[in-house]
Amino acid sequence: MVSTYFKELFDRANQGLLPYLIVTAHIFAGTFLVYTQPRSNLAFLVLITSFLSLYFFRTSIRFKLVAGAVLALVIIPIVGVRNIFYLEVIFQISVFAALALGLNIVVGFAGLLDLGYVAFYAVGAYLWAFFGSQQFYVLHYAPGTQPSDLPFLLPGDAFYMFIVVGIIIAGITGIILGLPVLRLRGDYLAIVTLGFGEVIRVLANNLDKPLNFTNGPQGITPIQRPTMPDFAVDWFNTVFRGVVGHDVSPANLYNLMFYVYALIVIIIIIFVTRRLNDSKIGRAWTAVREDETAAIAQGIPLVRMKLTAFAVGASFAGAMGVLLAASRTFISPESFSFMQSIGVLSMVILGGAGSIPGVILGAATVTILNLQVLQGFSLYLNELRQSNAVIPIINFAWKDLSTQLDPAKYQRLLFGLILILMMIFRPAGLIPASRRKRELDRKEPK
Repeated sequence: MVSTYFKELFDRANQGLLPYLIVTAHIFAGTFLVYTQPRSNLAFLVLITSFLSLYFFRTSIRFKLVAGAVLALVIIPIVGVRNIFYLEVIFQISVFAALALGLNIVVGFAGLLDLGYVAFYAVGAYLWAFFGSQQFYVLHYAPGTQPSDLPFLLPGDAFYMFIVVGIIIAGITGIILGLPVLRLRGDYLAIVTLGFGEVIRVLANNLDKPLNFTNGPQGITPIQRPTMPDFAVDWFNTVFRGVVGHDVSPANLYNLMFYVYALIVIIIIIFVTRRLNDSKIGRAWTAVREDETAAIAQGIPLVRMKLTAFAVGASFAGAMGVLLAASRTFISPESFSFMQSIGVLSMVILGGAGSIPGVILGAATVTILNLQVLQGFSLYLNELRQSNAVIPIINFAWKDLSTQLDPAKYQRLLFGLILILMMIFRPAGLIPASRRKRELDRKEPK
């Protein structure tokens, strides 16, 4: 009854000019709160959820495009430069959204459970890390040589070329993974892909001898960034100093630049994914996902479709790996653990397998929970421990609270509970794919 009431209320508010007013008010309120309270996590959540209002409320395509462009290219960069932590959170959302979109090709469209997806992410990252640093020359010098004494192999602007190279190499790696597992499905496929992801991580961790390709667990640093025009910082400060409230350093402007790059990559990925989903390849993936035997009987080339899914999904991760290596200027094997693959998979399941806006929402939800909500609770509890505050009813002193109860240490437990609840109450995800929603509606008893 409650859900029906809220649905009717939403339908009433989603008519005429009211949706335009609600979306505009939401964007304005979020912008005002973040601008006046640049360190408030709640204000940031109000602003970031305005994308949901823009998606769910019934407005024209032109209004959605204009409002989305203003949000993504004007408001978020300004508030992000005022508080660089917000820009870091949004960059992380962008990176994981691209990874989730790539995994969505494999899991959501083709129905192939991949537990080693982060391996393709690592391939792209280490590709640029090797050629964009001094690591190539470390192979030819005696052990113990400092990287500062060695030249860079390629200029920083080769980064743009390596985004394309990363797409190609990661796609080839996806085909290499797909070839030996074509006859596997279900749990067996998951186990093999899990092993492949661990093989890539172990190789990155141990390929520092006899020849030092990856520098082992110490990671590779410094990794070059593309050059920024000399006038960029002066121009940004001249135009936006009054709005931002302070001068912007080159480091902060680099963070803004990589956010824009991630945004461009996501737009391209969304365009490619939508085109593939509406094509013959997308329909073939759907047939393979539903019933491989029936798909073969109808003449669908199973081998080619599976390899295409692995290659396309891997190429997206390869591009973001190159972007990550350049933005961080440091990578190590710890960034590509098995839990990263599980995290990306949970984003796809939470948002809705097969749904493009759903997996983006899932990536945003998991990232915000991890970087803001849980860490915010942990910081708040630390402040209480350092005070003399006491819970009145039970007379418990906050300073006696164990550090083992910090919420940030239980993120995997929280994500597991979220996934369990999703499977019980909303198995199609937060924003289910239209085809998946129709399938579940037909299966529900009348």
